[in-house]
Amino acid sequence: MKQWYVLQIYAGYEEQVKAELDSRIKENDQGGRLGTVLVPAAKMKQMFGAVEEKDQQLFPGYVLIELEMAPELVRFVLSTPRVLRFLGGKNPIPLSNKEVDRVLEKIKGGVILTSDKDDFAIDSEITVEDGPFTGFVGIIEKVDADTKKLTVKVSIFGRMTPVELRFDQVKK
Repeated sequence: MKQWYVLQIYAGYEEQVKAELDSRIKENDQGGRLGTVLVPAAKMKQMFGAVEEKDQQLFPGYVLIELEMAPELVRFVLSTPRVLRFLGGKNPIPLSNKEVDRVLEKIKGGVILTSDKDDFAIDSEITVEDGPFTGFVGIIEKVDADTKKLTVKVSIFGRMTPVELRFDQVKK
């Protein structure tokens, strides 16, 4: 009976490993004992003023594979370039149906990220990621949740200067 297992791979090569495994599975059918290879990714909707949607890896460095557990299939999968190991080591443990359903639900439904005023505390340190002050580190002086803006003190030419930034321009 096929079950879902987790493969640890080199991070950033999820799609390449999936393509390689799919290709190898088609070439060497293994009697239908190898199933689907899945890269868990979801549409991430960021609601920081402007709505931005992009694909985001749910588990970077990991791929799910459906197969019947057998030593020859383990060797077959592990011989794929950039595959490090099965999670669980020598005795891989399959994912429960509940865990698989949860991952599939996230893939179908996507994930929504929002920024609330609770995310930013006065006197906490942030890094500016967008705009003319990109790369500057500052201290939050004021949080305005209604307009989704922060007043941040940044050091410009050695003087602490207040700058108004949107929530989506900074990172904690």
